[in-house]
Amino acid sequence: MSSIWVDLMGAQVRYLGRRHRTRVIEAGDGPALVLIHGVGGHAEAWSRNVAALARHFRVLAIDLLWHGYSAKPPYPDGEDIPAYVDQVLDLLDAEGIERAHLEGESLGGWIGLWLALDHADRLDRLVLNTTAGIRFAPGVVPERPKEGRELLASRSLEAISSPTAATIRKRLEWLMADPARVTDELVDVRLKLYSDPDVQASLRSVFENAFGSVGAPRKTVPEERLADVRVPTLVLWSDKNPGHGPEVGRYIAERIPAAAFACIDDAAHWPQWEQPEVHDGIVTDFLLGRAVPAAD
Repeated sequence: MSSIWVDLMGAQVRYLGRRHRTRVIEAGDGPALVLIHGVGGHAEAWSRNVAALARHFRVLAIDLLWHGYSAKPPYPDGEDIPAYVDQVLDLLDAEGIERAHLEGESLGGWIGLWLALDHADRLDRLVLNTTAGIRFAPGVVPERPKEGRELLASRSLEAISSPTAATIRKRLEWLMADPARVTDELVDVRLKLYSDPDVQASLRSVFENAFGSVGAPRKTVPEERLADVRVPTLVLWSDKNPGHGPEVGRYIAERIPAAAFACIDDAAHWPQWEQPEVHDGIVTDFLLGRAVPAAD
């Protein structure tokens, strides 16, 4: 079984940015590739992918604001998405990166979409990995099961309010098609983070906004705006993604001009963790302009 520490040998951890202090796991040379985790996550979500992707790219896996060890300014209720977008732009500016590839998982894809819509000149190619944040027209896609949303919310709030190995593991298992893929080391990393008082305070605000009624409408992307995305885009999905299945990923791809679509089998909300070799191959091919295998 792979180890986060072994997988990341050869990478470095740095704190970059000017307006925002951003923790970055970095490796490789070449075109920049920014990797953005989902809500409640951290840069180690990409630990199984950094080395492989670094063969072709300068990989920068980041902790978002209010997450991990990145900056934790006062939390702007309902307006976190613009702050995340500004964080990415600040990182690119500080590193002298004119344009970058970006892969965002869940919340990270939401951020990537807004960058593509409002700052397309800063992106080369975009990968939307089980993306969140799209406001669909009523009735066009199946509603996410209420019990699934409630389960994610309850496990998230329990993990940050009472961080133990058990509560952290339950939250991580929601991400996986096979709960056994949650390693003890991954639990230890997140437990270390969630036990930090500053992380607890900031993530409690993040979760309450993400799962509470006040936060529900926050800066979502209306589906009609997908037609305005002009950045070459890959919609990357998984066959067991909780909530929205592959048919929704395909629906998103059909509404982004010339977008590609791929679906990874035997994976849920973290396909990059559960099927790293498949993920890395698809993403590398897309970013290098090679054909992506068509999904059934």
